[in-house]
Amino acid sequence: MTYLSGKKVLVTGGAGFFGSQVVTELVRSGVERHDIRVPRSREIDLRKPENCTRVVKDMDVVIHLAARVGGIGYNQACPAQLFFDNAIMGIQMIEAAYRENVGKCVVVGTICAYPKFTPVPFREEDLWKGYPEETNAPYGLAKKMLLVQAQAYRQEFGFNAIYLLPVNLYGPGDNFDPASSHVIPALIKKFTDAKRAHAPVVDVWGTGAASREFLYVTDAARGLVLAAERYNKPDPVNLGSGMEISIRDLVALIRDLTGYTGEVHWDTTKPDGQPRRCLDITRAKHEFGFVASMPFSEGLQRTIAWYEDNYPAGIPPRGEPDHC
Repeated sequence: MTYLSGKKVLVTGGAGFFGSQVVTELVRSGVERHDIRVPRSREIDLRKPENCTRVVKDMDVVIHLAARVGGIGYNQACPAQLFFDNAIMGIQMIEAAYRENVGKCVVVGTICAYPKFTPVPFREEDLWKGYPEETNAPYGLAKKMLLVQAQAYRQEFGFNAIYLLPVNLYGPGDNFDPASSHVIPALIKKFTDAKRAHAPVVDVWGTGAASREFLYVTDAARGLVLAAERYNKPDPVNLGSGMEISIRDLVALIRDLTGYTGEVHWDTTKPDGQPRRCLDITRAKHEFGFVASMPFSEGLQRTIAWYEDNYPAGIPPRGEPDHC
């Protein structure tokens, strides 16, 4: 028996890329599928407080994943929407969970909340030592306020809310729409489509000097469920793989794995985003035993295969790839 056994669990965003894997992991951990509630955004607008109250009613655990997200281009184009939607959904979900006497609330933040020049590896203690990278600051700060709320509600009301900071996720089922996708799916689409079309050149944003860390989506789901079962403290916790790779090396790796043989053109007029991104993952291992297990190259191969199988004709281009 685990903490989650026999519990009724709400997963906002549970039909999405990450959320669907969390639901699968919850079932694997012993939660009955009929005890998992997954509200759909097209049916329930969580920006309205009465809807938040309705979906948390009679739940034992709330896992708040619902978010409006995107890469650098999307963050630059829609900063107000990203700030408002993410802040208001999270604030109201936590409030509703507290008011409805939910036993535990798992809040998922974002790596974009860290300061732009955080020393690598990012330690949770460094979260407040500066302003986030400008292109995604509205999104990062909106999600960061949910940590403040979670800690305040624990201090004043004894409400058991925990806060997790997952690094960039990737894997089968990711968002490959170039108008809003992150770096890995954007690059996979670019190189796979270019190979199919025998295109001589692929354009990539930035200089390639920035670095990122990535976590396979099923690893992330396992880490979140472990935290839901075992972690009950106010301090935020990083969820990552502990592996750092430059965008230039990532581009070369995806180029090779997709079998593309043309040239790469770096558009240095486009932003790199945060200079470096790599997490200290000590706390997650110590507090609830989470260690990522998917080898990066294998995870990329699985993601590429999924895109090839599910989008044999590609996705019509509507934007540009980036690497938030």
